[in-house]
Amino acid sequence: MAMRASRVRMRRPRVRRLPPLSVNRMVPNVLTLLALCAGMTAIRFAVNGKFEFACLTIIAAGIFDGLDGRLARLLKATSKFGAELDSLSDFISFGVAPAAVLYLWTMAQLDSFGWAIVLFYAVCCALRLARFNTELTAEPPPWKANFFSGAPAPAGAGLLMVPMFASFQWGDWLARSPYLNGVWITGVALMMVSTVPTVSLKRIRIPPHLVVPTLLVIGVMTAFFTTAPWPTLLCVGALYVGSIPVTVWASWRQRQAALASRPAAPASEVPRVLPATASSYPLEEPAAPPSTEWRH
Repeated sequence: MAMRASRVRMRRPRVRRLPPLSVNRMVPNVLTLLALCAGMTAIRFAVNGKFEFACLTIIAAGIFDGLDGRLARLLKATSKFGAELDSLSDFISFGVAPAAVLYLWTMAQLDSFGWAIVLFYAVCCALRLARFNTELTAEPPPWKANFFSGAPAPAGAGLLMVPMFASFQWGDWLARSPYLNGVWITGVALMMVSTVPTVSLKRIRIPPHLVVPTLLVIGVMTAFFTTAPWPTLLCVGALYVGSIPVTVWASWRQRQAALASRPAAPASEVPRVLPATASSYPLEEPAAPPSTEWRH
């Protein structure tokens, strides 16, 4: 009877059922997966020798990556799962895929040395994403919140393919050199892990009177991209590189302004230096003053 009573008292733990998820809240994760698929497809195009399509799919991955975060904030669908998925997708699409494409395009001519260079870029991309994820929980200072610390992963992937854009437009006589590309890949990788402030588009605020001109510029750039994609992408890369000195100067100005506007510490909090007293030193015999008389 006691055994039967104990069995009756035992209850199975209730499984907490989550409420059904709205389709709208799944859209950001779907865009993240599309970016991941685009990055993997770029590797397939590169293996088949279709490097133009490989570059375009990586650019498509960058577009999907730029939309998923903004849609998640607009739809209030941000989650830790989405953040982790986005980070993994960024590493595949902007770390592994561009490195593999560059290796198959020209760096394979250097054998193991070329492979080491593209591996260095992939490692720097992983370190940059890991640092970015750890900085999400910390509150940056106001002067630093308006900029990225180093080149973000999509921008690094775009800069990495700049020699390919030039080669597609003007030929392989210069831009496909593995030695020049090795120097370029190393510079982009170091830029990603550096702390140099770079432009952050999500922090830019457009004044109301400049909204229409901004839309016109975007329309013109889209028209140029559809008719002459490679020179347009080269111009975008040149503008990004040219904006780095401007962002460094703007970050320095904002930091100086923040330091100047910091309130001074009140007098009660300033440590006072007390004068030395006799009790501060061990008791000793006072030294005799020097004599002013001559001994005869």
